[in-house]
Amino acid sequence: MTDLAPDQTATQTAADIELIPLGQVDPLAIAVVAANLQALLGLNTRIRSVRPDPEYAYIPTRQQFNAIKIIKQLSQETREVYFQIGVTNLDICTPILTFAFGESQLGGNTALVSLNRLRGSGKDLAYERVAKISVHEVGHILGLEHCWEVRCLMHFSRDVAQLDSLPLSFCETCQYESGRRLGQR
Repeated sequence: MTDLAPDQTATQTAADIELIPLGQVDPLAIAVVAANLQALLGLNTRIRSVRPDPEYAYIPTRQQFNAIKIIKQLSQETREVYFQIGVTNLDICTPILTFAFGESQLGGNTALVSLNRLRGSGKDLAYERVAKISVHEVGHILGLEHCWEVRCLMHFSRDVAQLDSLPLSFCETCQYESGRRLGQR
């Protein structure tokens, strides 16, 4: 997760979010993310048109894409809603992480999720994983940090085995905080 710059603030809490496919992304994966954001967080979701892969963020020495650069670019664009998530098949990383399932601005408005390392023994498992990562990253956008509760979706997952062990829900505290921050309580 990436902290906001000191001159940026998250003052608006509109319950709307846009999903932005970056490159060729499975449309059903996008629909699964949209459905879960609606069902679990009450966020009305709009799916934008497909954009090209973000070649500007490619790191040749790592053969990966810099998630922070992609988030920065997305967050600077004009949009009609407050929250947005870029969804990609590319392998993403940050300067301090060798890979990331997702990345976001803590308390900001933009996140990025990658399907690249979420594939498993079937598409259903990949869809469940991308839903979990997307809801987790929206939690960070709402200002939630990683949770100490091992049965909370906001708990840090270092690999897909840990991700698979998490429920597709927040603990009571994170549920309360996400609802409060979205104005749903």
